[in-house]
Amino acid sequence: MATLRDIRTRISSVKATSKITQAMKMVAAAKLRRAQDAMISARPYSKALDGLLKDLLSSAGEEITQSPVLFGRHLKDENTEKVLLIIVSSDRGLAGAFNANIIKFAEARIREVYPEHFKSKRLSLITVGRRSTDYFSKRGYDIIEKHIGIFSKLDFSTAKAIAEKSTALFGNADYDKIEVIYNEFKSVMTQRQTADRLLPVLDRSKLKEVQKGHKTFEYIYEPEPAEILNVLVPRQLETQVWKALLESNAAEQGARMSAMDSATKNAKDLISALQLSYNKARQAAITKEILEIVGGAEALTKG
Repeated sequence: MATLRDIRTRISSVKATSKITQAMKMVAAAKLRRAQDAMISARPYSKALDGLLKDLLSSAGEEITQSPVLFGRHLKDENTEKVLLIIVSSDRGLAGAFNANIIKFAEARIREVYPEHFKSKRLSLITVGRRSTDYFSKRGYDIIEKHIGIFSKLDFSTAKAIAEKSTALFGNADYDKIEVIYNEFKSVMTQRQTADRLLPVLDRSKLKEVQKGHKTFEYIYEPEPAEILNVLVPRQLETQVWKALLESNAAEQGARMSAMDSATKNAKDLISALQLSYNKARQAAITKEILEIVGGAEALTKG
């Protein structure tokens, strides 16, 4: 049975832990506000860029269908297709199931969508964040590039570097499909695991659907739409990667804030339970001492 000193020591330890988790919650809340502001600021630009891209595709001629960046290459044998996945996690833990969920989602996608690619070593990874890097490195995955420590000072140059690397690998025919997997921010309590295709930009089968359904106004482009697309597509890819990083960063801070809030509440509940145990043990000790005193007094009286 725990002594009064043991219980007091444990109460002090839990109180100290509670102060730490409370402080971490406040830090995460401050970071979440900044991350949300950056994410929300980027969304209109991303949406407008996507709309402009669809307008250009609607105005472009048939020659645009030959662009491998937009629609991919014609593969004679599907068994030669090579896939690159960009997996975005966090650098630090203490964020609940944030990292476990994205890793589980990525593995499930590999197992269900790309099982043959993985078995035949036609699947590679670019990992963003220490957690995904450590996890997939230990399990024998082919990691061609690692980005660790970027979220402490998140900058657009990182997204640009990842997009340029992806475009170069795709352009050199090293890979035929590139996806980015990340946690999409829905709310402080909710993150949705998402896989977005980065390259090729669009399914060839959906071109007519885009050209038919999106065009609302007749625009005159100078230079030709095909030339503008050559400049616009790299910018759109950079924006897509940047959006994934911003969403993941906001989702991480929300998950950490929620986890630290739960930890603080659990610590308070544990302190209450320990305090009750301490009071019971102290009352029992006092009762025992009183009984010993009364017993001793009676013995002296009889003597």
